[in-house]
Amino acid sequence: MAVGLIVMSLNANANTSENKCELIITANDAMQFDKKALSVPSSCKEVTLNLKHSGNLPKTAMGHNWVLSTADNVQAIANDGMTAGADNSFIKAGDERVLAHTDVIGGGGSTSITFSIEGLDSKAAYRFFCSFPGHWAIMQGSFVIEA
Repeated sequence: MAVGLIVMSLNANANTSENKCELIITANDAMQFDKKALSVPSSCKEVTLNLKHSGNLPKTAMGHNWVLSTADNVQAIANDGMTAGADNSFIKAGDERVLAHTDVIGGGGSTSITFSIEGLDSKAAYRFFCSFPGHWAIMQGSFVIEA
């Protein structure tokens, strides 16, 4: 019994020591993220987002990125991104509505971005989405800063 309690204690400690300021999300060839919501504690100064593409299609056919903005700016950013083109990861240069974004990756690829959440409001509505043309309407979710 004592051994079981020690193992449970070690597992609990391992879970509490994991980096809550680092997130992993996966996209696939069916235009889906594996998560509809991501959250980080407000104690994080910076967040690292790791994006993985579990599919096989090239980025020209089924590329994905991860973009963070306020909820009310998603559609406008995505529309402006179409004209920005693939070389700019479908993000208009200098777009101040974009809080963070990764490059577009294809099947089997991965990328990451580290960004500051200082100054973001835990009461605001933030969304993440893929700005590859036509993907944003399906590929999005909430990003919550836990107070």
